[in-house]
Amino acid sequence: MTSQPATTERQRDADRTRAEILKVAQHEFARHGYAGARVDEIAARMRTTKRMIYYYYGSKERLYIAVLEKAYAEVRAAERTVDVEHLAPVEAIRTLAELTFDHHDAHRDFIQLVAIENIHQAEHIRKSQALAGLATPVLDLIERILDAGQESGDFVTEADAIDVHMMISSFCFFRVANQHTFGALFGRDMTAPEHRARLRRMVGEMVVGYLRGEGGEGRESGEGRPASASPA
Repeated sequence: MTSQPATTERQRDADRTRAEILKVAQHEFARHGYAGARVDEIAARMRTTKRMIYYYYGSKERLYIAVLEKAYAEVRAAERTVDVEHLAPVEAIRTLAELTFDHHDAHRDFIQLVAIENIHQAEHIRKSQALAGLATPVLDLIERILDAGQESGDFVTEADAIDVHMMISSFCFFRVANQHTFGALFGRDMTAPEHRARLRRMVGEMVVGYLRGEGGEGRESGEGRPASASPA
């Protein structure tokens, strides 16, 4: 009869092995994409066997989906640390924007994975039950902040939570994902340390300004809109 301590220790070993596989696999998929990544290379870097990886994850596709689930779960967990109950609406939305900036800055593999999955038109995300409802918490969080801001009078714009999330994410994502093309075209490395504090502050102020209705007259008339723009 197997003792409980022995069973528990085996479970811990299995959990550690799964976590290590995901860590190495995330780096491999982020570097080479889904098609280019090799399970043999992941196994070699772990000093284990391809068979062992398939024992835990079944296939390359399931391993890739597990990597996506982990990456998205981490950013959602970071978002949940925003203490809406004890922050004024302006400070809450600014905190969420800056937190997203920090997370994307510190997790470059996440940016790469999202870009890769967009190339695949979210084919693998759509197969994940875990990811199906993972957007709900952050939208609920933003809704609560927006409602509080409307009630307090801090926010005058009738904003949609998805739009606000897109505004924050697009700024933070673009800075990392497009750093090379942007740098080649405009001669500025957006990820350089000397720009970090300014851009981090900018994303928060941009969202707050939108929610406060600042610059609304210009939007109505089209004033200040450039004749053309480059996506870089």
